[in-house]
Amino acid sequence: MSNQSSADHLVDRRLLQRRLSFWRVAAFVVLIVLIGAVGLRFSGEVAPTSLTPHIARLSISGLITGDRGTLKLIDEISKSNAKAVILSIDSPGGTTTGAEILYNAIRRLAKKKPVVAVVGNMAASGAYITALAADRIVAHGNSLVGSIGVLIQYPNIAGLLDKVGVKIDAVKSSPIKAEPSGYEPTSPEVRQILTSLVNDSYGWFKNLVKKRRNLNDSELAAVDTGRVFTGRQGLSVKLIDQIGGEREAVAWLVHKKGVPAGLPIRDWKGSTSLERLGILGSSARIAETLGFSGVAHVLNQAADYHDARLLDGLLSIWQVGHIE
Repeated sequence: MSNQSSADHLVDRRLLQRRLSFWRVAAFVVLIVLIGAVGLRFSGEVAPTSLTPHIARLSISGLITGDRGTLKLIDEISKSNAKAVILSIDSPGGTTTGAEILYNAIRRLAKKKPVVAVVGNMAASGAYITALAADRIVAHGNSLVGSIGVLIQYPNIAGLLDKVGVKIDAVKSSPIKAEPSGYEPTSPEVRQILTSLVNDSYGWFKNLVKKRRNLNDSELAAVDTGRVFTGRQGLSVKLIDQIGGEREAVAWLVHKKGVPAGLPIRDWKGSTSLERLGILGSSARIAETLGFSGVAHVLNQAADYHDARLLDGLLSIWQVGHIE
């Protein structure tokens, strides 16, 4: 009898230990979830799939290419419970086609929810096209806006090849096929074709500015030279609507668009792929810090090449030292 009681007691102890282990694990999981929720609450970042009313903040930065990730976010925001959208723009521009794609997507979004663009350091060229899609443009006094222009850039190494005695032969269906090649001087005929491409896109850009900013011909002529303006200058020539930042943008949404006051502003961010993490540039900085300057130089060149590959075709971008 005593042996049976001991066995039963042992079984009961093991069952109790298993139950305790289960509840310990469950309590630990609940604790982790609570910590994560509190962290998100205080950091101001809540999953964009939340059904609670909010103002969506969509950041447009770096080179504009009309990438699928950004377009997907815009579509998701349009279907969400966001009551308004703030476009936080800080970009020198990008490809003209990419800016056109992004502009059209934002205009579709603006038909469902009020959209206001808030310019950080810069909204130039293609980024200004993006800002034009918003219902209102707000910029800081020292932000840079404008740079209304289009360009085509390509290297021409014909002189270098002549010096080293290298000749590139090609068999083409017509003289202007695959031109400009960069291996020989650009012919007048090819240059005329390139000019017509630039002028066509430039005309589209100017008409967009004229329509969206309600400018007459003389007002448009004052801003379509390719130069950038500070926010203060941009206000005087009607490129922006207001000097300020996010606070002013929210006030406009509340008082002019009927957005409820006090709504939280939530960042909408897509998943980041490895190629957009800046791994090459970060690796170059680490190599430089460790004293491997040669390795850093190679990595920086690779990073520059990767960025350049993103910018094929007509460009609407602003950089110091570039003439547009």
